[in-house]
Amino acid sequence: MLGSLARGTTVVSGFLQGEDTIATLNAFRLMGVDAREEEGKLYIQGRGLFGLQEPDDVLDCGNSGTSMRLMTGILAGQRHFSVLSGDRYLRNRPMGRVIEPLSKMGASIQGRCGGTKAPLAIQGRELSGASYMSPVASAQIKSALLLAGLYACGETEVREPSLSRDHTERMFRYFGADIAPRANGAVVRGGRELEGREVTVPADISSAAFFIVAALLVPDSELLIVNVGVNPTRTGILDILLKMGASIELQNEREGSGEPVADILVRSSSLRGIEIGGDLVPRAIDEFPVLCVAAAYAEGKTILRDARELRVKETDRIAAMAANLTKAGVDVLETEDGMEITGTDVLKGCQVDSFGDHRIAMSMLIAGLVAQGETTVTDTDCISTSFPTFIELLEKVCRS
Repeated sequence: MLGSLARGTTVVSGFLQGEDTIATLNAFRLMGVDAREEEGKLYIQGRGLFGLQEPDDVLDCGNSGTSMRLMTGILAGQRHFSVLSGDRYLRNRPMGRVIEPLSKMGASIQGRCGGTKAPLAIQGRELSGASYMSPVASAQIKSALLLAGLYACGETEVREPSLSRDHTERMFRYFGADIAPRANGAVVRGGRELEGREVTVPADISSAAFFIVAALLVPDSELLIVNVGVNPTRTGILDILLKMGASIELQNEREGSGEPVADILVRSSSLRGIEIGGDLVPRAIDEFPVLCVAAAYAEGKTILRDARELRVKETDRIAAMAANLTKAGVDVLETEDGMEITGTDVLKGCQVDSFGDHRIAMSMLIAGLVAQGETTVTDTDCISTSFPTFIELLEKVCRS
């Protein structure tokens, strides 16, 4: 996104060939961005802040809530009309949480269900800076408003109850935006052009999480996962697992393209149940499905609270994991904002549902590694949205 809005060429190494990222790339190509792949790198010829063209078709975000919410912020400040849509799961996800604050900045956005669901029709127009206190810690809300702030007159400030992942803020600084930190947030001043950069994308800790938990649970395992992004707003999963007694070490810590990176060494461990809540939750929000699997094998009870945000992901992840783990013989109590999981020595193999959610599917496949009997996960095509090589890599690791 930022490479498309910058002046000059942005070269991306490590571009994920997942359905979500490809949907984003295709959307910007529809708006006139020249993006080509050569020798494993993605070259993006930026068009400047106001250089995007009006698309002649609907911009399809697939299953990616990140794409839709962040692009809504960008398109609100353009000088043309556009429509954003996605698959049936994305069209049912709440978009009012970004449309409402963007409207206060002057955005013109229409949508289904009173403007709260996609498809979204956006008429770009001049925006004004604003100060917004988000009711939830959400990097998608924050990023949508900061992206709109690039086009707004004056300053746009976004604050949260606790700091969500800050990749956008780091990338803004790296591309030359006029951005400064605030307590639990950031402020951006509009009007400054971005400059194309070389970007190396580290491995995603949300994807690494499945293999971290697998290595912890499978007896006599030792696994080194290299070149993983360890941004402190994303390492909640490591902090949680360490509190549960996991053997995890960070090695070769370094920085690349403004992001901290390390190699992660994991050894099989006996885990214990803990309480999880507060500021830890936004720092591990995408990893909770697989953390539920870890909790299912931990000694004692794991209590998750303050995680209501999980109910509005690709599916209701609290309900989905509670249903699947219950089928596998785990004692699970579902609560309004989390769950209580009592660990067991043995999970039983069974048929479970992905609910069309890539993280649910991968989490239950990890559970199946250590369950007794055969585990069948239905509708696993959704895994390709974020981790198209997951099955292949899991088979390779299991053979080694």
